[in-house]
Amino acid sequence: MEKEKKYRPNVAAVILSPLYPLECRIFIAQRYDIKGAWQFPQGGIDKGEKPKEALLRELDEEIGTNDIEILCEHPEWLSYDFPENIAQKMSPYDGQIQKYFLVRLKPKAKINLKTKHPEFDDYKFIKENRVLENVNHFKKSVYHKVLKYFKEEGYI
Repeated sequence: MEKEKKYRPNVAAVILSPLYPLECRIFIAQRYDIKGAWQFPQGGIDKGEKPKEALLRELDEEIGTNDIEILCEHPEWLSYDFPENIAQKMSPYDGQIQKYFLVRLKPKAKINLKTKHPEFDDYKFIKENRVLENVNHFKKSVYHKVLKYFKEEGYI
């Protein structure tokens, strides 16, 4: 009998540049500990915290700003499993279950990756059709679903 998987509750942000809607570019950041591993900012939801509260806290902790406007929220929680080498470090979790938000940086927002506990060492804004070629293989299916939904809703 296979054990039931345990997923860590998490929020993630698809961040549009401050130039949106005139220009639609999406923020991705490179993990400081894994060169070439690009992703959306994300992080765990603390006990008693609501997803939107976690989103604002995580953005401040990871990119140095939460000066954003929330445009849309994905209606479902989406999960992915960690690859084996990551699962060992993330025990007792087998993966993450995430609530995704589409947000736009406000025009005067300043990104600062040199936070108290840096997670990223570089970032860029890219076109939506380039996101999947830049991200980790185990997150691609979730990213595809999220981007497809926000596109179908007319945001990207």
